[in-house]
Amino acid sequence: MNQNKFTRFFDHFASKATKATGSSGAFLLASLSIIVWLITGPIFNYSDTWQLIINTSTTIVTFLMVFLIQKAQNKDSLAMQIKLNELLAVNRKASNRILNVEDLTEEELQKLHQFFCKLAEESKNEASLSESHSIEEAEDIHEDKIAARMERRAAHKESQKHPANN
Repeated sequence: MNQNKFTRFFDHFASKATKATGSSGAFLLASLSIIVWLITGPIFNYSDTWQLIINTSTTIVTFLMVFLIQKAQNKDSLAMQIKLNELLAVNRKASNRILNVEDLTEEELQKLHQFFCKLAEESKNEASLSESHSIEEAEDIHEDKIAARMERRAAHKESQKHPANN
C-alpha cells in the first residue's frame, strides 16, 4: 500500500473510530466490560492473571486512543484555522498579518496577545461597541492617540509657564 493510500485509509479509519469511540454505545460497552470483569473476580479468586487482564486491556486501549484523539484534534484544529483564515482574508478591516498566526513562536504569540490586551484597554474609551480595527489601523490610531496626548501635555505645560495668557 503506497503512502497516499495508507494516509487516506488511516484518515478514514481514524474518523470512523473517533466517532464510534465517542458514542454512548462505546461508553456502555466499556462500562459493561468493567462490570463483567468485576463479576468474574470471585470466579478467578481475584488472581494476578485476572488483574493483569484489565490492566493490559486498558493500557492498550488508552495507548491507541491517544493517537486517534490526537489525529482527530490535529484535523479539527487545521480545519478551524482554515475557516478563521478565510474569515480574516475576506474582512477588509482584518489584518492579513494574522493569517497563519498559529505558526508563530510562543514568544511572538505572547507579544501579539499583549498588543491585543492593550488594544482592548484602549477600546474601552471608544464611543461605539461595534468599532473594529485591524492591527494596522489600531497601530495608526494608537500612535495618533499618543501624539494627541503629547500635544495636550505640551500645551498644558506651556499654559503653566505663561499663566497670564489664560
